Amino acid sequence: MKSLFRFTTLALLVCVGLLVGQTFANSTAQLTFVNVGPGNIAPTGVYAYPYNFSINGSTTLTPMMCDSYYNHISFGESWTASVHSILQGGMFGTSGQALLDYRAAGLIFLGVFNGQINASLGNAAVWELFSGQNNGNSEAAVQALMSQYLGLAATTPNSAYKGLNVYTAIGARPGYGPQEFIGYTTTVVPEPGTLSLLGTGLVGLAGVLRRKQYS
Repeated sequence: MKSLFRFTTLALLVCVGLLVGQTFANSTAQLTFVNVGPGNIAPTGVYAYPYNFSINGSTTLTPMMCDSYYNHISFGESWTASVHSILQGGMFGTSGQALLDYRAAGLIFLGVFNGQINASLGNAAVWELFSGQNNGNSEAAVQALMSQYLGLAATTPNSAYKGLNVYTAIGARPGYGPQEFIGYTTTVVPEPGTLSLLGTGLVGLAGVLRRKQYS
């Protein structure tokens, strides 16, 4: 019985180790900026959504939206980015108003992604949320969109943000380093709480097995 307990405990520890490894493997990605478009250019001539990326060398390009107007990148440039749920915020902050801004930006991104919001206008609203720059779009239209989605963000459940990630270049900050991007993926990056809950459950299971051993 003791041998079975030791084997089960070891198996549980291995599972936790593999899950931890997978979590950290998913927390960074190698981004390569490939191209833009088609056709979405803001009134000032700057590119708006979509910025198309190769992630970890994939030949399937992923469209993303820039949220940091005063950071810059070039075609063909590559960098390592941290990848996390938009519910955790990003380079502009991780709590309070900044977190509400990220939630609103995520909903605007989904509207653009699904063809419900004009790409140039949607990207301008996201830039203004974080950088105060509407990029030549109508200020009234940008403010109206921001107000609408900030209101929605305050009441939209977390489940609506599933798959929305923020890609922040390692070491970047507003105005320094590559731009930060919002993207959507069906492979959801695990949140820190997920691993904690799993670990707690496995420890509890090990305790139950130990009690049974000595009963």
